[in-house]
Amino acid sequence: MFRYSFLVLAGACSIGVLAIFVKFAYQMGFTLGEVIGSQYVTGWLLLLVLTLLFFRQSVPLKKAIALFFAGTSASFTGICYYAALQTIPASIGIVLLFQFVWIGIIIEAISTRTLPSKEKMISVLFLLAGTALSGGLLEQSIQSLEISGILLGLLSAVSFACYLFVSGKVAVEVPPFPRSVFLIAGALALILIVFPPTFLYDGALEKGLWKYALALGTFSIVIPSIAFSIGIPKIGSGLATILATAELPVTVILSVLILKEAVSASQWIGVGFIFIGIALPQLAHFTARARSSM
Repeated sequence: MFRYSFLVLAGACSIGVLAIFVKFAYQMGFTLGEVIGSQYVTGWLLLLVLTLLFFRQSVPLKKAIALFFAGTSASFTGICYYAALQTIPASIGIVLLFQFVWIGIIIEAISTRTLPSKEKMISVLFLLAGTALSGGLLEQSIQSLEISGILLGLLSAVSFACYLFVSGKVAVEVPPFPRSVFLIAGALALILIVFPPTFLYDGALEKGLWKYALALGTFSIVIPSIAFSIGIPKIGSGLATILATAELPVTVILSVLILKEAVSASQWIGVGFIFIGIALPQLAHFTARARSSM
């Protein structure tokens, strides 16, 4: 189980790297549509090439369609989250997005018809407190917030929780690479509808967008989709939602190391809380295994 948990953790950490490249892309003058559109186009093409080279298994049409529509939840997360940030502070947005933790636990509980374990519930409390602190919520002066922004932020959380769930439930017998191709194809289709791919012919790629597209496509599409496709069916969506919170502390740490951004003491405490929340279910699993082997 540990190696599958590590895969999901690696996928979440990979997503945490994105903020750095997005920040650099925006500094170069590229727009949201150019960044997110090129990210998904490049990521899907990389997955397709890898699949055609090494994994040429055929996928039944019914399962391919199911994966395609399941994949739209991935891009819906980004669309709602970025739209929310247009009307609410980033610290509020990240806290709303990270509500996917308890939403994912509830979805798994309904699906399996079992109550979450005590360890998971304690873990969620640490994770939510850590998210509020590491997201810099205490440093924000919260005025009147747009209801539309709050709703969009919560929708992004629901969407991400659904994506983690379907990653572990839909057509799990399909090999990870072709499975990821069809999942991301659904996400890409929705992205291209919302953000027409003008970057393909307006010269943005020649101006340097291709570098960020390659990095974002690798870290946000290729690595996470493959890691989630392999790991989540083995560990379940409940534990996967907990491990996925590693994205936030990775972003905070890289912001300090690379972007030289200031991070307060309360934010570091929040990062520590998130690491504790991630570790608790793993410790409980190892403790249970040790007891059963006695």
